[in-house]
Amino acid sequence: MSPKTFQDLITEVHDKGICQECGGCVSFCSSAEYDIIALRDPYSPPVYINEDKCLECGICYHICPQTHVLDDELSKTYQFKDFSTMPIGNYKNIYSCQAADQEFLKYGTDGGVVNSIINYMIEKKLIDGSIVSKTDAPFSREAAFADSKYDLIKASGAKLEISPQLKEIQKFCTYTHSIQKLNHYKFKKLAIVGTPCQIYTIRCMQDLGVTPSQNIEICLGLFCFENFLFDRSQIERFEKDFNISFENIEKLNIKEDIIFRLKDDGTGEKVIHIPFNQIEDYMRPACRACNDFSNIYADISFGGLGSPDKYTTVITRTKKGEELLLKTVNAGVIRASELDKSKKNSMLELITQFSRLKIDRKDAFMKDLK
Repeated sequence: MSPKTFQDLITEVHDKGICQECGGCVSFCSSAEYDIIALRDPYSPPVYINEDKCLECGICYHICPQTHVLDDELSKTYQFKDFSTMPIGNYKNIYSCQAADQEFLKYGTDGGVVNSIINYMIEKKLIDGSIVSKTDAPFSREAAFADSKYDLIKASGAKLEISPQLKEIQKFCTYTHSIQKLNHYKFKKLAIVGTPCQIYTIRCMQDLGVTPSQNIEICLGLFCFENFLFDRSQIERFEKDFNISFENIEKLNIKEDIIFRLKDDGTGEKVIHIPFNQIEDYMRPACRACNDFSNIYADISFGGLGSPDKYTTVITRTKKGEELLLKTVNAGVIRASELDKSKKNSMLELITQFSRLKIDRKDAFMKDLK
């Protein structure tokens, strides 16, 4: 049987509307020097631009998070059976943590833990830097390279104003194209923060030995129920339906629902909670084809679900992840709450509940596609 090619990805993934636009196929094409495929539009799947020069090696097909070619190999490596029996994946422990540094705590999405860990690794020279998600405006993020505390604070979303340039953009999306950034920097050891589909793709690259995936020292995965995509008409409808102006959003957070903190208008901070089912119309279509909520292939997974305000839920999954977390706790970089068995179980049950919701959503969506 001939190897799968990018044309097969087009047929089996793109044409079905389930491309995650992670950029793995573009970034790690074995014929990249010939510009075979490209992401011409950040909101659309990659396209062939020099099909006649394609080597038809199949790498793009193997590392795609929607083909699942390497599922069996990854399951052995990360001790994962299947979503029906292990909806939250294999893990070492679960914590509720908070940054000790007040700047990381103030500007972080939850407890400022992810940036605290990255900063610790940079200062201890465990990594040369990290690919992180930089918030440019509400519902608009881009990948950025950070190799200092200043970079991490700058990328953390301290300001969410919509710049004049962004006002001209026709779409806003919370999905960050992190993988493409891997080819933009010369590094020996890198941390990467990503969604489940991105971390899955990176693990596939590492399994195949695709350069430069061997230089990724740690994978820090984010809980992800869905990402959002807005065009101009949707922005106007969203603002009308929920009586929220994009320009008044101070911070976005996701726990059991979506939390909007609005700028103080003189009467105090205003917080609005919107259930996920009320914002489904703004979901990236490909998110419906993903069944991983808690980022099962990460070294450490992070999210707000299950923890109180200003705390991050942290799930360590690999030996490397557990050792790193304990080092940061022992160094006083982050504080871990004492969790008894009952509290841990309730957190795990909540995460499992959201994981099953995402699994069921994918099953229903894929059934309708056939």
